[in-house]
Amino acid sequence: MIVNDQILVSDFLNLLDLVGTFAFAISGAVSGIKHKLDLFGVLVLSFVAATAGGITRDVLIGAIPPASVADWRYITVSILAGLAVFFWYPLTTKLKSPVQLFDAIGLGLFAVVGAGKALAFHVAPGGAVLLGVMTGVGGGVVRDVLVAEVPIVFTAELYAVAALLGSIVVVLGHALSLPSAPAEAVGGFLCVALRLLAIRNGWRLPVAQHPD
Repeated sequence: MIVNDQILVSDFLNLLDLVGTFAFAISGAVSGIKHKLDLFGVLVLSFVAATAGGITRDVLIGAIPPASVADWRYITVSILAGLAVFFWYPLTTKLKSPVQLFDAIGLGLFAVVGAGKALAFHVAPGGAVLLGVMTGVGGGVVRDVLVAEVPIVFTAELYAVAALLGSIVVVLGHALSLPSAPAEAVGGFLCVALRLLAIRNGWRLPVAQHPD
C-alpha cells in the first residue's frame, strides 16, 4: 500500500519539495552565519532547517524511510545551498532580511507539500492540514532551537497562520476534486504572500497582557 501511495505523490509536488528544501536550507545557513558557526555548523543548520519538518511528517504518515534521507537530492540540495551561502554570504546580505525572505518561501512550499503528501497517503482532511502546518514550521523551529532562539513560529507575524492558509487551500482543492497542481500553486502563493505582507505591515496574533 505504501508503495502505491508514494506513486500518488506527483512530480509537481516533489519539485515543490526540492525548491522548498533549497529555500529553507538557505535560511538555515544564513542563520548559522549570523550566529558565527563554523562551516560544519552552517551545513548542519542548513540541512536541519530544510528537512526536519519533512522527516517528521514522513514518519507520522508511514513514508519510511523519509524522502529527505532516502533521496540523495535533498541532502545534496541542502549542502549546496549551505556552501553557496557560506562562501558568498556578502551577496545574500544585499537582499533585505534574507532569512525572512527564504523562510517565507520555504514555509509556503513546505506547507502545500506537507498537506498534499498527507492526502496522498489517505490522511483525513483535518490531519492533512495539521501535517501541512507542521511540515512548514518544523524546520524553522529546530533551526531556531539549535541557535538558542525562541522559535520564530511563536513570535513572528502570522507565521503558522500563513502555513495554515496554504494547507487549507490544498485540502479544499482536493475535497472539490480540483487539479492538484493549481491548488498547490495557489496555496503556496497565498501562504508566502500573507507571510511577507504580515512582515511588512507588522500583522501578528495578540499577545497576553501582563504586569511589568
